[in-house]
Amino acid sequence: MLDPTTVGIGAVVALLALLAMGIPVAVTMGVVGISGMVLVGGPNFALAQVQTLPFAVTANYGYAVLPLFVLMGTLAASAGITIELFDAAYKWLCRFRGGLYLATIAGSAGFAAASGSTVVNAVVFTRMALPEMLKYGYSRSLSAGCIAAAGTFAAMIPPSITMVIYAIITEQSVGMLMIAGVIPGILSALIYAAGVVVLVHVRPRLAPIAAARVPLVERFRALKGVWGIIALVALVLGGIYTGIFPPSAAGATGAFGTFVIALLRRRLGGGGLRRAIEDSAAVSCVIFTILVGGLLFSRLLVVTGIITRFVDAISAWAVSPVIVLLLFSLMYIVLGAFIDTTSMMIITLPFVFPVISHFQIDPIWFGIILVKLIEISAVSPPVGLNLYAVLSGAGGQIGSAELFRGVVPFLVMDVLTLGLLIAYPEISLWLPRAMLR
Repeated sequence: MLDPTTVGIGAVVALLALLAMGIPVAVTMGVVGISGMVLVGGPNFALAQVQTLPFAVTANYGYAVLPLFVLMGTLAASAGITIELFDAAYKWLCRFRGGLYLATIAGSAGFAAASGSTVVNAVVFTRMALPEMLKYGYSRSLSAGCIAAAGTFAAMIPPSITMVIYAIITEQSVGMLMIAGVIPGILSALIYAAGVVVLVHVRPRLAPIAAARVPLVERFRALKGVWGIIALVALVLGGIYTGIFPPSAAGATGAFGTFVIALLRRRLGGGGLRRAIEDSAAVSCVIFTILVGGLLFSRLLVVTGIITRFVDAISAWAVSPVIVLLLFSLMYIVLGAFIDTTSMMIITLPFVFPVISHFQIDPIWFGIILVKLIEISAVSPPVGLNLYAVLSGAGGQIGSAELFRGVVPFLVMDVLTLGLLIAYPEISLWLPRAMLR
């Protein structure tokens, strides 16, 4: 057998090389992981891991929450919840300068409570809000940047697919993470809204003068369309917070509740339901495949002792938990500009999480910080997934250079929010701790 340390270092180099060649991340991690385990432990050891690990991941009842939350989001989009949220937000906010920006932020935050996908959020609001923004003379670049950035709320505001993936890899409570994301998610939306208000007053050409006010009666009438999302949030988060049901049951309840809302609004025919189920199955299969590959790779890292050496190296250099958090934040911001968010989490957490545990950093707090970094990554040029979701949904109305310029102010706001989350852990931990009392 070869020296484990040599195999571990070679595995990391091989992983980076294969990813640079454009080979899918799930295939890369799986092949490198299995090959390395053959070299370190022999064919029988590698075969045993391949036989047990994929089944352990996919057959775990607790992980059923992931496809259920994906289904909840696809059904919510089919039910037209997004359109009604945006309409209600606009009617209440149009009297302010930059009202469409504010409506997009509010609508995206609301839709995030039913959709766990940042990409879905970005595509839906691009098709719905961008034409209205351009029609009324809003800044093309800031409009596109606002939609891309607001779409990232789905990573923080529960239900969040990103949080479920983090919970699976680090073996943390999905329910605690979901509850912990509520206040940081609201904080992110408020900082975006405040930032936009400042921007449009400092540079009035970014938005036209506020339109005429919508009558109060019409504004209250528009709120009728919001009852669905309020009911879903109360059902899912209320059930988790009070302990009535676990996250997996909350996912099933949320998906069924969204299905009922869609039926009541008569917006979900047989074709729509079939499409939602097919989309959910496709997304879930991709995520689970990446997870299996990532866990095979991380098992190799454990066997070779590379993770132990990495923890020792960081421990010898870093002087405090805050320094560790700042170092990892910088690392994720840089990586996020070149690697998609799911792959980045699965590749790095086997190295990063043992260090977090060594320094006794609260794993729920770190999870929220990591999700915020994932949000930043989703809109960081040149690889941010939300940027390309907006470009795809815009159908040529916006160029990439315009979008990259427009997202910069929101990246600055995100860094401010990240600083607050690191400086004040209670923003993330107060609600889940209250949940345990």
